[in-house]
Amino acid sequence: MRRIEFHNREKELKEIMNILNAEPSLITFVYGPINSGKTALINHLIEHLPEAFVVFYINLRAKFLASYDDFIESLFEIEMETEVTKGKRKETLAELISAVTKVAGIPISREFMDYVFKDNKPKNAFSYILKLFEAIKAAGKQPVLILDELQKMGDVNVNGPLIYELFNFFIDLTKERHLAHVFVATSDSLFIDEVYTEAVLAGRSDYLLVDDFDYETTSRFLDNYGLNDEEKEMVWEYGGGKPAYLVQLVHTKLGSGDIAEKTGRMIEEEIGRLIFLLARNKERKSDILDMLAIFASVDEVKYTDSMDIDVLRFLVKQNILFLDPVMRTIKPQSRLSLRAMRAVMNEASIT
Repeated sequence: MRRIEFHNREKELKEIMNILNAEPSLITFVYGPINSGKTALINHLIEHLPEAFVVFYINLRAKFLASYDDFIESLFEIEMETEVTKGKRKETLAELISAVTKVAGIPISREFMDYVFKDNKPKNAFSYILKLFEAIKAAGKQPVLILDELQKMGDVNVNGPLIYELFNFFIDLTKERHLAHVFVATSDSLFIDEVYTEAVLAGRSDYLLVDDFDYETTSRFLDNYGLNDEEKEMVWEYGGGKPAYLVQLVHTKLGSGDIAEKTGRMIEEEIGRLIFLLARNKERKSDILDMLAIFASVDEVKYTDSMDIDVLRFLVKQNILFLDPVMRTIKPQSRLSLRAMRAVMNEASIT
C-alpha cells in the first residue's frame, strides 16, 4: 500500500527548531483540535533532529493512570536484563546514557527505580530525571522532554494535585536551570487553561497551534494522490483540512473506492454520534442545542463570559467543539462536526 507522506508543516517545524536552537527557557504547549496531526508532527521532528539532541518522548494515550505509581511508571523505560546483557547491566547514569541517542522513555535501572518509588513522592522521580539530564548535558548533548496527551494525568493526586508539582519541575528544568526543552502536547485545550492558572505559568510558557490544513494546503496534499477537482471540493466540504480525514479519503481513492460514498458515510456517522450524545444527555439537551446554535451561520466565535461554561466544557470534552486558550476562540472540532451540528439543529427546529 502506498504510504501517505508527512505533508507541509514547515511553519510549525521552523518554530520548534527556533525553540530548540535557543537556550531552554519556556514550557511549550503544542495544542490543536483532535486529529490535526500533533503526534505526526512530533514523530517527524524526532526522526529528523540532529544527534546533538536527546529526545525523551512519552505518549500517555494508551496508559492507564489511576495513581502516582502509574504515572511515574509511564515515564520510564526500565533497563532489562537479557541473555545478551547478563552480567553487563547499566547501573550508573553515565552507563545508562552511554548508548542513548533518541529514546521512547527515560532510561532507568531497577535499582534507581527502587529509589524513585521508596517514598511515593514526586520529588524522587524528579530528582532522578534532573540528574540524568545534567549527565546528558555534561556529555555535550541537549535533552528534550516531550509528553503527549498529558491531560490524562490531570486527575492524579499525591498530597495535592500532581500536575502542580509536575509543572513546577518543568519550570525548574526550563526557566530556572535552562537544562532541558519541555514540550507538552494535548488536544484538551481546557486542560491547558486549567494548568495555566493552577501552575502559575504566566511568563513561563509558550504555545504552538497545530491546526487543520487550510484550503490551499489541503488541495496540494490531495493533488499528490490523484484526486480530481470535484473530489477535492467534496473532501473539503465534508472533511475540511483535518489530516486524519484526508488520510481516510486518500486511502479510499487509492483503493478505487467512491469518495462521494465515503464522505456520505462520514457525515452520517458524525450526525449519529451527535444525536446519541443528545439522547444520553436529555436533561441538558436544550442547553447543548443553544450552544450549538451559535454556529448556525458562523464557523468561529470569541469566548464570552455569558456562555454556559459547563456546557462548553462538556462539548469540548466530547470533541464537538474546540476552544483555543490563546486566542479565546471557539469553533467546531472539524468541518465534519460543523455540518453535523447544523443538520441536527435543522432537524431539531423542524420537530
